[in-house]
Amino acid sequence: MTQPFEQISQHRCFGGTMGFYRHQAASTASAMRFAVFTPPQAASARVPVLYYLAGLTCTEETFMIKAGAQRVAAELGMMLVTPDTSPRGLNLPGESDSWDFGVGAGFYVDATEAPWSKHFRMYTYVSQELRELVTAHFPADPARCGIFGHSMGGHGALVLGLRNPDLYRSISAFAPIAAPRQCPWGKKAFGGYLGEDRGQWAQYDASEIAAGVKDAARRPPLLVDQGLADQFLAEQLYPERLEQACRSSGLKLTLRRHEGYDHGYYFISTLIEEHLRHHARILKA
Repeated sequence: MTQPFEQISQHRCFGGTMGFYRHQAASTASAMRFAVFTPPQAASARVPVLYYLAGLTCTEETFMIKAGAQRVAAELGMMLVTPDTSPRGLNLPGESDSWDFGVGAGFYVDATEAPWSKHFRMYTYVSQELRELVTAHFPADPARCGIFGHSMGGHGALVLGLRNPDLYRSISAFAPIAAPRQCPWGKKAFGGYLGEDRGQWAQYDASEIAAGVKDAARRPPLLVDQGLADQFLAEQLYPERLEQACRSSGLKLTLRRHEGYDHGYYFISTLIEEHLRHHARILKA
């Protein structure tokens, strides 16, 4: 079978394979990059797959290079998949004017406003096109699929996971933008991608989605870690709103607050093993 993607590079890693790829995506009408760590267990059977969504300015490489996740993923027999954070190279007006909107800042929504609506469709890209491509061409088990992420990607992981319980059986996040309708990053992104009708923004706000969950007892527990020295905590992240939302709906949430930790990958690499084991417990149950 001809592969619908180009291999950029491939590397042996903890007995498995670390690969970086590019393909022409229909959902974004653009070239998209993604990375896959395939554990050694995949040589003989399909394995659980965990999608990681990165934060503002990051790429498909950031997590794979900085988080130190492959050793534990190899031990657990879990595939890791990371998409890029937005389409690139389109030369849309204003796409590179700021670091928190446009290139590297897709916010995992399907844009409805021009000129973004043709290309910035990261919700559909991650939940449908990339997932289907990985299932078809890598030894991933679609019945054992989880999602997690950091900051903007933590927002994306919570939203995609909560809205698609039939696709994602496990969910976690590092320092997520938990209530984007209320914070400056979210207001800027949602206003630009979705327009001024704030009612349309609610479908991409994890706290509002969590508050509306009706079958909380059947949902997997959420794991969220937040550093208390995070420079964005007070103004942008609002984890307490997610906490309140889950309490109101009965959704199971473990929100852990860590003294001294900031927003970066030193924080993520400290806790990555616990997150991978959290997903493995659920996906292998």
